[in-house]
Amino acid sequence: MNTSLTEVEQIVSPSWIITVNQDFHILENHSLIIKGGKILDILPKEEALNKYQGKHLQLEEHALLPGFINTHNHAAMSLFRGYAEDQSLQSWLNDSIWPAEGKWVSEGFVRDGSLLACAEMIKSGTTTFNDMYFFPNAVAELADACRMRAVLSFPILEFPTVWANSADEYIDKGLALHDQYKHHSLISTAFGPHAPYTVSAQTFERIHTLAEELDSNIHIHLHENQQEVHDYQKANGGKSAIEHFAELGFLSPRLQAVHMTQLSEKEIELINTYSVHVVHCPESNMKLASGICPVDTLLKNGINVALGTDGCASNNDLDLIGEMKSAALLAKITTGNAAALNAKTLIRMATINGARLLGIDSLCGSLEVGKSADMISIDLSELNCKPVYNPLSQIIYSASKSQVSNVWVKGHCLMDNKQLTLIDEQEVLKKVQYWQEKITQH
Repeated sequence: MNTSLTEVEQIVSPSWIITVNQDFHILENHSLIIKGGKILDILPKEEALNKYQGKHLQLEEHALLPGFINTHNHAAMSLFRGYAEDQSLQSWLNDSIWPAEGKWVSEGFVRDGSLLACAEMIKSGTTTFNDMYFFPNAVAELADACRMRAVLSFPILEFPTVWANSADEYIDKGLALHDQYKHHSLISTAFGPHAPYTVSAQTFERIHTLAEELDSNIHIHLHENQQEVHDYQKANGGKSAIEHFAELGFLSPRLQAVHMTQLSEKEIELINTYSVHVVHCPESNMKLASGICPVDTLLKNGINVALGTDGCASNNDLDLIGEMKSAALLAKITTGNAAALNAKTLIRMATINGARLLGIDSLCGSLEVGKSADMISIDLSELNCKPVYNPLSQIIYSASKSQVSNVWVKGHCLMDNKQLTLIDEQEVLKKVQYWQEKITQH
């Protein structure tokens, strides 16, 4: 051992390091140094090997980039993948999903469905997810065991479900979860009022007050489709939910608005004025025919937009590489502008923009010295990615989730050479088979 070299946990040397820092540097033939779960250094490979010693991972023809951040998910709904297809949002919810949830969802269902989701997310390069579902305590325990970074936006509704009977009970259970995880390094919480049509103004007022007191965020489905907006306006004197929220003081940088497919110029101006964050779920919105979020316009107005998959019951996967490509093509065809949502913008939406939305951009979302080593490598040696003129372009338009090779969170390897290190895939499949048989036989 050379005692003149600094001992570190790992030296990672890919062909490209996509930093997603402010200047979006793409570094060739550099190494990233991990120590104490953080990025200690990024420097040319030759210099790195003359300065540091530790486990050296050489990743020829791989791109190293920040782990993807899925800012809207219902992880346990992976067990409803393919269950209710080809329906509009209202029919999908009222006739299929809510009845199925009432019959099948339990703490065990949520734990097993979230395990399936975590395995899928890790294998497709997601290191952080924002979940909004029942029994968030089970999701928190599962995410912790899988060593993923997670935000639990605990659900709040006015009507009873398997998890709570009233808005007050949802909030009380959520506050207990917040207290349990408020000092955790990977798990945090947020308020998750379901939607304007399922949560009263009085409950929103309480949520807003508590969020201010606890310095917490608020995650909500908002302006998801035309019918929702029309019904809300009809019930509220012609005001949309966004306009009403502005009058009530509910719009703020704490608010994470999911979907946002129906937006007027006035509403875009309001969310810009109050620095509301937006989550774009292109594949779910297309599948449910909900509408199209005007992402290019929002970004040009300085509004932070991140990416989410939604749950597998309406997507049907948790693949952010696929989501980036869908977002790109959707934006180009709807704006008539082939330059809309370029590759750099999409990578930002899947990484640093998501970190900003969740309030964790000081921890992750880019590869910079001092940040957590939350990162992934993507193998660009496959035939479908050759030749590589631009690694960003290949990731967005050519690569697939199966080309994610390695995944780290806080420097801990969750997938090594496409093999999960903490999750037994065969055990996951057994649990899935159990639920499939149980649901189809009753």
